[in-house]
Amino acid sequence: MPVIHTHVSTPLTAEQRERIKTAYGKAITAVPGKSEGWLMCPFESDMPIYFGGDDSKPAAYVEVNVFGSDVPKSAWESLTKTIMDTLESELSIPKDRTYIRYTATTDWGWNGGNF
Repeated sequence: MPVIHTHVSTPLTAEQRERIKTAYGKAITAVPGKSEGWLMCPFESDMPIYFGGDDSKPAAYVEVNVFGSDVPKSAWESLTKTIMDTLESELSIPKDRTYIRYTATTDWGWNGGNF
């Protein structure tokens, strides 16, 4: 049950969203037991994002949430590389204007109940 929620300051076309979602689907397999089959990818574009007090350049904030409690650091590192590379190539968002927040939790609701 992973979620990769992407907030970007730039416009986002349906084609870009599809390519980013596809890259995320491949990347999430770095987390043991996770696959694209359970991946949710909400996108928010054209958001005002101030980074260092400046909103004149593209920026991104990405939240990655997974069900579980023991995610290897190497999985997060792999995801960071892919997410930042993808946002830079697809949307020209510099890696030094991107933050990614990782959360693993054992509290997760789905289909009217909790795991």
